[in-house]
Amino acid sequence: MSVNSESSSGSLPDPDVHEGIKYWANQPANYDGVLGGFGNGSLPRVDALGSRQFLMYLLPELCTVPSAIRPLNPSPSSLSTRPRALDVGAGVGRVTADVLLHLFSDVLLVEPVESFVGEALRRGRASENAAQSIAEDNNPEAAPWKGIRDKSKSVTFVQATLQDFDPARPSASSNAKVLGRVGYVGERDDSDLDSGFDVVWCQWCLGALSDPDLVAFFRRSKAALRDPARGLIVVKENLCSEKGEPRAVFDSSDSSLTRSDLAWKKAFADAGLRVIHEQVQQGFPEGLYPVKMYALR
Repeated sequence: MSVNSESSSGSLPDPDVHEGIKYWANQPANYDGVLGGFGNGSLPRVDALGSRQFLMYLLPELCTVPSAIRPLNPSPSSLSTRPRALDVGAGVGRVTADVLLHLFSDVLLVEPVESFVGEALRRGRASENAAQSIAEDNNPEAAPWKGIRDKSKSVTFVQATLQDFDPARPSASSNAKVLGRVGYVGERDDSDLDSGFDVVWCQWCLGALSDPDLVAFFRRSKAALRDPARGLIVVKENLCSEKGEPRAVFDSSDSSLTRSDLAWKKAFADAGLRVIHEQVQQGFPEGLYPVKMYALR
């Protein structure tokens, strides 16, 4: 049984990364496991669609089909020829497969839990040999990853904690292990490892960081954006309630913090980031924490 603590005065315990990894290592390495029992209903699809729409609203040049939001003549200064995203705390690769590979050419997936990142790597490798399947409609976990078989897109897999990982220099990150790559390959397998990102995507993982570690990670992520004027850091996280001041709730089961809106905005400001756009995710089952998306640079 977990014990929750709450505070608005900074007196909560800090998350313990090892206790958090121990908790998640005992969960199933599938959508249901990483989503706390909500992986078999509507939540994964609703979440993925909300995330894609959020990104396309902010970066319409990512839209890959003719539409009302896609620029007719994208400017030369828009995103790079091969748009690149970082997916941190990526679990089994759900966001990579269902959101980022639909919009980006290359993804770097970072996850500390061995069973989760191993399952993501297995799915990526299976996609290199799998034909597109109607299974996507009924079971997104069985669908091959977009662009991997034809090598038009790529995913690189790294096992690391966010405390250790430097988005600006993945190759130099302490205790980070590059496990493999699937899909498109440049001149060398690792030729783009340290080439920066157009978007850094952080979802349902930042509660594992203490306030100082969170601010430090945001600063490293900001330094990793290829174009400071166009790149984005996206945070999609649960929100606890608040009464006019920053607040957080500590969950001892997985040693994590759920922060309030003002607590998140304080961390953004402390890291030198400004909120470009914010939006509450709609359509989730009742009884869950509200979930909010923040676009930062």
